[in-house]
Amino acid sequence: MKAIQFKEYGKPDVLRVVDVPVPPLKAGGVLIKVKAAGVNFADTARRYGQYLAKTPLPYIPGAEVAGIVAEVSPEVTNFKPGDRVVALTEDGGYAEIASLDQSQLVKIPDQVDFNQAASILGQGLSAYHILKTSGQIQKGETVLVHAAAGGVGTLAVQLAKLMGAGAVIATASSSEKLKLAVSLGADDGINYTEDNWHKKVLSSTGGKGTDIILEMVGGDIFKNSLKCMAPNGRLVIYGRAGGKETLFDPAVLMQRNISVVGFWLVHILKNPQLYKESVEELLQYIGEGKLQLVIGGALPLEEAKRAHELLEGRMTKGKLVLNP
Repeated sequence: MKAIQFKEYGKPDVLRVVDVPVPPLKAGGVLIKVKAAGVNFADTARRYGQYLAKTPLPYIPGAEVAGIVAEVSPEVTNFKPGDRVVALTEDGGYAEIASLDQSQLVKIPDQVDFNQAASILGQGLSAYHILKTSGQIQKGETVLVHAAAGGVGTLAVQLAKLMGAGAVIATASSSEKLKLAVSLGADDGINYTEDNWHKKVLSSTGGKGTDIILEMVGGDIFKNSLKCMAPNGRLVIYGRAGGKETLFDPAVLMQRNISVVGFWLVHILKNPQLYKESVEELLQYIGEGKLQLVIGGALPLEEAKRAHELLEGRMTKGKLVLNP
């Protein structure tokens, strides 16, 4: 089968189209004919060897897969060949066939296509649990979503409203991206590349600040985010796209009872029931038209290198998927 693999860490050009054996069918497992694979910043971190967990070499990236069940082991009773399914996995998604455990699978509703299903897993689950599990969102609270035109951001803007947020403030690096965030339900849009953007956030909230902030850059973005938080606010860190260590004085947190919370999706996946229930809820939102997915591009599997270049160059809006 065809797959995308890298044998050394580095820039997007380390990604290679290769022919590899079909992965084995394990006990309690299934083989999936992949129809769509999601592309994530986590994939780029894997490629650089900078992911939170060790990335072995050679490596086939891809944690989000949607497709059709091709074969099941005798122990599998809930799925059969022909079922449309979606799953999160450790690796192997950038391929024509993926081997998965049945516990990873969720059936795709008829109203949801493969690209949509693959687009909701990593970023959708992250946005969902950053707000609900880590952020402990309460009805009427104000939420600030950084990088609101990205994969997590576009979903977080909408999910915050579905979860009862009183107002959602979006930040992005251009007016075009801010228009997208506002079209998805954001109440205000602020360009975070401009000086003193945090003062505009305070102005937008009447000086109170925001109750929840979704942050994944670090550095000055993190420090200025602390300046525009409301008392008892929660800042949830779910990435470090800036790539640099961030130092701050903990006394800043004490002044307004601010909490800084770390989020890593891996720990949600360790709770199979929580994982399955939240995926099903997200798929239901899509099927009912309550959650709009922004798919910024669907590229052939062979163009994985280009997909990574677009993602790292901040040249995308919404989600990128690969179609084997």
